[in-house]
Amino acid sequence: MKSSPKSLSGLIPFIRPYRWQVACAGLFLVLAAATTLAFPWALRTLIDQGLDTHAQTDVLASKFVELFLVAAALAVFSAARFYTVSWLGEKITNDVKNKVYAHVLQQSPTFFETTQAGEVLSRLTSDTTLVQTVVGSSLSMGLRNLVMGVGAMGMLVWTNPWLMLQVIGVLAVVVFPSVYLGRRVRRLSRASQDRVADSSAMAGEVLNAISVVQSYTAEGREAQRFSTSTAQALATALRRIRARSVLVGFIIMTSSAALLWGLYLGTLSVRAGTTTAGELGQTVVYVILLASAFAVLGEVYGDVLRAAGATERLMELLHTRSDVRSPEQPVHVPWPAQGSSLVLRAVNFNYPSRPLQMALNGLSGDVQPGQTIAIVGPSGAGKTTLFSLLMRFYAPQQGEVLLDGVAIEQMDLTDLRQRIGVVPQEPVVFSGTVMENIRYGKPDATDAQVHAAAEAAFAQEFIAELPQGFDTYLGDRGVRLSGGQRQRIAIARAILKNPPLLLLDEATSALDANSERMVQAALEKAMQGRTTLVIAHRLATVQRADCIWVLDHGRLVEQGTHAELIARQGLYASLAALQFAAPADGSPHQA
Repeated sequence: MKSSPKSLSGLIPFIRPYRWQVACAGLFLVLAAATTLAFPWALRTLIDQGLDTHAQTDVLASKFVELFLVAAALAVFSAARFYTVSWLGEKITNDVKNKVYAHVLQQSPTFFETTQAGEVLSRLTSDTTLVQTVVGSSLSMGLRNLVMGVGAMGMLVWTNPWLMLQVIGVLAVVVFPSVYLGRRVRRLSRASQDRVADSSAMAGEVLNAISVVQSYTAEGREAQRFSTSTAQALATALRRIRARSVLVGFIIMTSSAALLWGLYLGTLSVRAGTTTAGELGQTVVYVILLASAFAVLGEVYGDVLRAAGATERLMELLHTRSDVRSPEQPVHVPWPAQGSSLVLRAVNFNYPSRPLQMALNGLSGDVQPGQTIAIVGPSGAGKTTLFSLLMRFYAPQQGEVLLDGVAIEQMDLTDLRQRIGVVPQEPVVFSGTVMENIRYGKPDATDAQVHAAAEAAFAQEFIAELPQGFDTYLGDRGVRLSGGQRQRIAIARAILKNPPLLLLDEATSALDANSERMVQAALEKAMQGRTTLVIAHRLATVQRADCIWVLDHGRLVEQGTHAELIARQGLYASLAALQFAAPADGSPHQA
């Protein structure tokens, strides 16, 4: 991707709040450059006046004092510039990272169907690091060297224009090859970063699935894959190092040649009496400053281009608009006392990645406050899709969903989702303590409320057996817990939230028979006074539902009680036949 420094303009909104700090950094930058340019002048007066054999000792001492004062001023202004610019780099980069991360969290699942989470993390880490390098270091160095280069060139033109013409000719010989070599170094640097990223991505994928890797005894193969990947990264890095070495060596050699050529001509002028020794020393230092400024500017420009590309990627994320968001003027809906009412009217929906496959097709249904609705059907019937639409992770292409008499697209997203509690089939446990994981459902809950929720979910017993109880750290994705324990943590989280609408996606699937009975009793208690939708693959969990919805290919093909649906001998009866033996009287018992 070809990037332009203009892309850095995307950072202006993040820089604007710190305009006074930017002004201070600019002032310190100019003062540091000015004192650097003053150093050769002080050196000239020292050589011409202080080293004169007829000069008094106090004159010599005063010239050294002047030189020291210039050096001291340079130290103070450079330190102030470094601190201010580094502070700006940290603050601006932190603001960009926080803004992008918060924005990504608000995107709908449609965004993550086309954007990998690893790519987002890469932009939040490597891209922001590049931006920080430029804002907090390279850009300041570039501006400082630009001021010094222009100043040194001006002083050379003023003091020795003929020598300046020759120096420009030599610098042209230095600059153009340096630019070519610099581009090659930048390309290899980018390739090296890509190879390192490939290795990191591979390692992350394997470590996240370490149990599968070990179960297939693939440790050796994965180690070999990683070694091959790191070898490729090393080979690319070595090519970059070789190119960088050639570039550094070329710049040093040609800059030294330019310096020595200027020194030779200046020495001839001193011998001829047309130039003083102090003027020669001043000219040599200005030539050094000019050459070093051009060398630094070339390297900084490469950093600016890389940061411009990183800024483009970050701004691309930041400007992404979610296809599901809160309306500008949301409708306020009172909190229901006895559970939410739910109405589906001819809902049609297909996933953006599968436009020709209807996930829900004309789905209609009514749920009264406090009812428990069991949703069954074969895989792919649209059960989980329905839950996603209720949470407004997606928006239906046709039809509408009413919650408590209001279309959910007219409600504030936060208000809508606070009314819904979800217990997924695959529970999510964060890498924190037990207390933090349960309290995730209600951040302001007291310890007593958390303990009560855990007890209601029959999690209190196994939590008490953990090393630090509720303060036990659970590790990445809750690896220290069994599947059933993680499920009970998720159930406790939903109970603590205490929403009027509860969505259970086969919430007891990971439990053994004894735990399932306990949690089922806890869920039945938790479902009292609220509306509950239960996705059930095992029909034993839907026996006590007020109504059963049978979905097939996104359509509601049957609804009724268990006994009514068995009597109809339809799809539900065929599903039940796989798990139950139904006697003649229609009262089921588990096979």
